[in-house]
Amino acid sequence: MNVNSKNFVNPSLGEGLNKVALIGNHTPRRCGIATFTADLTDALTEQAPMSDFWTIAMNDVPGGYDYPQRVRFELDESRLTDYRLAAEYLNMNQVDVVCLQHEYGIFGGADGRYILGLLGELRMPVVTTLHTVLKEPTPGQLDTLRRLADLSDRLIVLSHTAGQLLQDIYGVPEEKIAFIHHGIPDVAFVDPNYYKDQFGVEGRRVVLTFGLLSPNKGIEHMVRALPAIVERYPDTVYIVLGVTHPHVLRNEGEAYRLSLQQLAKSLGVDGNIIFQNRFVDPQELREFLGAADVYVTPYVNEAQISSGTLAYAMGSGKAVVSTPYWYAAEMLSVERGRLVPFNDSEAISHQVLDLFDNPVEANAMRKRAYLFGRNAVWPEVAQQYLRVFAEAKEERNLQSGNTFNLRTLQAEFADVPELNLDHLRRLTDHTGILQHATFNVPDLRHGYCTDDNARALIVAALAEKVTPGDTTISSLRGTYLAFLQYALVEETGRFRNFLPYDRHFVEETGSEDSQGRALWGLGVAIRESTDRGQLGLATSLFNQAMPNTERFTDLRTQAMALLGLEAYLERFSGDSEAKRLRNYLAECLLHSFSSHATPAWPWPEDIVTYDNGKIPHALLLAGHSMEREDMLETGLRALQWLVDLQTENGYFVPVGSNGWYARDGHRARYDQQPLEAHSLIDACITANAVTGGEQWVESAMLAFQWFLGQNDIGALLYDPRGGGCYDGLQPDGVNLNQGAESTLAWLLSSIQMHMLRADRSLAHLPRLKTVDSAAIMAVPTAGSVR
Repeated sequence: MNVNSKNFVNPSLGEGLNKVALIGNHTPRRCGIATFTADLTDALTEQAPMSDFWTIAMNDVPGGYDYPQRVRFELDESRLTDYRLAAEYLNMNQVDVVCLQHEYGIFGGADGRYILGLLGELRMPVVTTLHTVLKEPTPGQLDTLRRLADLSDRLIVLSHTAGQLLQDIYGVPEEKIAFIHHGIPDVAFVDPNYYKDQFGVEGRRVVLTFGLLSPNKGIEHMVRALPAIVERYPDTVYIVLGVTHPHVLRNEGEAYRLSLQQLAKSLGVDGNIIFQNRFVDPQELREFLGAADVYVTPYVNEAQISSGTLAYAMGSGKAVVSTPYWYAAEMLSVERGRLVPFNDSEAISHQVLDLFDNPVEANAMRKRAYLFGRNAVWPEVAQQYLRVFAEAKEERNLQSGNTFNLRTLQAEFADVPELNLDHLRRLTDHTGILQHATFNVPDLRHGYCTDDNARALIVAALAEKVTPGDTTISSLRGTYLAFLQYALVEETGRFRNFLPYDRHFVEETGSEDSQGRALWGLGVAIRESTDRGQLGLATSLFNQAMPNTERFTDLRTQAMALLGLEAYLERFSGDSEAKRLRNYLAECLLHSFSSHATPAWPWPEDIVTYDNGKIPHALLLAGHSMEREDMLETGLRALQWLVDLQTENGYFVPVGSNGWYARDGHRARYDQQPLEAHSLIDACITANAVTGGEQWVESAMLAFQWFLGQNDIGALLYDPRGGGCYDGLQPDGVNLNQGAESTLAWLLSSIQMHMLRADRSLAHLPRLKTVDSAAIMAVPTAGSVR
């Protein structure tokens, strides 16, 4: 049965498509997405030779790979600025369609969010191939894929199951989804004996598994099935073809492969297994497949929506035995293969033996699989992709100009400098972060404080979201946690604040502010921690200090403690005492507004001082968690008042520290502090997340641009070379010292803006539909403040 001829090339395919760019991994990188992207590009070029198809490749190692010429742009997956540059490159090259190969793990940011920023700045249609669609996504994965769907003109799925999940779980409309098979080589249907002599297995029954080795492949179950098979058919040989997955190799070495070899030896079948520890080229893979009598995929769970290895095996006409992961259950239906339960070696051996015992039935099953695969050969798949590209482009051309403006809104974001932690490291020694600097040189004379080490802990907890490849950040977190442990007085559950350079505290208890900041820092560390030891210490310190929150009277202390409790509850949502204290502090803040706020002065104090954004920020988070519209309304009104108060002539002008701003008094213009810019950025990002109001994004951007020179004197507040931040804006220039408070305010602002570029609403805060910020802002009085 010879159907190995080339498909007819339709000359009309590709008309109107001058340039198509694919985004994904690419060979010689070793992974399934890389192979898929390379094969798809080859097939598209063959089917539409008049069009130009090229690739933007994701790099997971410094320096990338030795790519072919068709790879015209490379991104460091962990560097957010690379994504913006790639978008500019695509726009400048006037690409007609972008085809994204999506898998959460190949893009940077939490749940691969960085790719969203790139897509949001593109001017052309986007067609996304989804290689993973989860039935039970985390909130972050759910939000990422929903936003990806919004930014894509078409979503291509590799199975009908994936299409149904998109509709049921992610709310994607059916008309946006296209099913196209995973592409496979166009090979002949041959007798397995034809290739066996090439591998020294002539005259033997060959069982094959191929692909990158990792524990989720379940190969140990096939190894355990082998003794029963060998007992009846001693000539059986099981070939395990493929290198260990690069990420597994990097983290665990060859432990999995060695465990398989040891298992085979213990079962007495080590002479019946051949481990081919190499990454084979496409031609050699076809020959290995050709030599196989039975192909086995013993994956250990159902959550796999596509499998290139299974598609290749079916397209080669193999008798397949597989566990019922989603893709296999769909592809092997109608007697195109045999399904066995997960983790069931006995069932695997039973089915393999049945196929060996019944060669006529096995051959009929091979033919059914092979004929089914004819629709999945790469020429046919490429033609279907070209049709989808043409549809997406035509529909975009018919849409109004508003679509472009919406899709390129992220292009209006301020240029966010790359996160630079050099000055943070310069200020940090083995004890903690030093308070002050003379110019950019650490000033040992003033020692350390809990305030700054708590803020530094937050920076270290969040920084990995922006630079996930930086392995030194965990060490910084450990240093700041150790400082807070040293600062805590266990008998009282309170933190000391000021520590001279001789490392002996000079007080028995620190200020209320330092208590609140410590709880805030610990709460964020608990929420973000992936290190069990650090999580354990942070949780212990937090629980020792938490009871004191009921004694706090200062509003900013209450707000910071509330922020810490909210972060803690995201990790440990069932802690009833933490919820009670969260509710208590939220009511305290709300009561302060009812005691002080008026229509003309919607603020909970008689003076506006420092770190003001923390108060509405905390009230918004609590109102969201508690589903309290009165808290949300009060927080939004206060925040809008702060924004209006500190915006002049289109730029941010924070209240000055030389006199602040008292009710019925004159507002001080200087010195302007980085702390105020950061607190407003944090609060505005939260307001955007809760309400969806775009004005909050604009306000956050305005405050961030204050650091970048859009201020009263047009001066940069951050040091682009060293990564620090100057200590304030004065009438005659900047304060050239770069202390911890200002540097940490800059770094926290920078981290938040990096995350804002990648995810416009911070997925861990789903919007409350009952909140209408525009309506709230339109109310002229404070009558709803209770």
